[in-house]
Amino acid sequence: MILPSKLPQIGTSIFTVMSQLAQQHGAINLSQGFPDFNCPPELTDLVSYYLKQGYNQYAPMAGVLKLREQISSKTEKMYGFSPNPDTEITITSGATEALYAALAAILRSGDEVIVLEPAYDSYVPAILLNGGKPVFVPLQVPSFKIDWQLVKAAITTRTRAILLNSPHNPSGAILSASDLTTLAELVGDTNIVIISDEVYEHMVFDSQPHLSLLTQPELAGRSFVISSFGKTYHATGWKVAYCVAPPTFTTEFRKVHQYLTFSTVTPIQYALADFLDNQEHYLTLPAFYQAKRDLFHHLLQDSGFTLKPSAGTYFQLVSYENITQESDLEFARRLTTEVGVAAIPISVFYHQQTDHGLLRFCFAKNEDTLQAAAEKLCRL
Repeated sequence: MILPSKLPQIGTSIFTVMSQLAQQHGAINLSQGFPDFNCPPELTDLVSYYLKQGYNQYAPMAGVLKLREQISSKTEKMYGFSPNPDTEITITSGATEALYAALAAILRSGDEVIVLEPAYDSYVPAILLNGGKPVFVPLQVPSFKIDWQLVKAAITTRTRAILLNSPHNPSGAILSASDLTTLAELVGDTNIVIISDEVYEHMVFDSQPHLSLLTQPELAGRSFVISSFGKTYHATGWKVAYCVAPPTFTTEFRKVHQYLTFSTVTPIQYALADFLDNQEHYLTLPAFYQAKRDLFHHLLQDSGFTLKPSAGTYFQLVSYENITQESDLEFARRLTTEVGVAAIPISVFYHQQTDHGLLRFCFAKNEDTLQAAAEKLCRL
């Protein structure tokens, strides 16, 4: 029996491929974006407490109320916007689910979604599965800034949404105040919805602020804004995230969410609600990861790689033009199998596999891991 594919051009995620290759060859895995250190012990103690206290049945579909109330308070402190916990905040099983639910809630067959490339690999499949058409706009290389004239030119009467990501994976670029102003002007007289992937919101460096779309009322009123506890608390395996959106958006979002996962793991929600009182963790996270970025820069200063600016996330782009003329995919594979360090080739983030000769390393690792990886990379 042959099952016709709804995603005939989509294979296994590059993150799975490179992590498996790293495991097979005993390579240091700087490819997939996960820390090799644990989440705060106080947080795991809270999870254990709620597990043992019997908080192990279904959570409310929208999420534990106390957690939604804590998110509202945190959002107000960070961005000056206080979303209603009952009608504007939904807890999801990871940011990938939130992205999918947002797209499913708004798309009809033939609707267009503007996707800025390079783009995280879950965006396009979610658009296609919901009958939408991705319209690709390239970011400027090497800055990875948005060319708003290209975005404007890509807008048609079928444009339903623009998908943004800041801090940006894979480049580490961030939105500026002028970006938000231009975006607000661009969509002001339209019915275009913004889906804003802000999972790295607490990883912005060099004293720069994270400019969430929630900081501008005219954008907040037309946006699904998605955040991730997994990224913030070094617990990517928990797959707990949330979406902030206007009440009418949230109503449609929850209609999809309830039939995707219905609810998210209960004891972890209660633990996160308690731990959000600890503001120090997320307020000091930018300095924590900037120190790792700067250490990685220092360790690679004598290598053949050219490091590109990383204003946010826990990723570092490098050019290898002084080392080899191989394609980025070929070099990433050889780096894993022969050198012993796994990276992600940037071409996989483009629908036409555009190759700029760049690799992405994840520096969310212990110092010993970064040191060992750098020693191998500096031998090239």
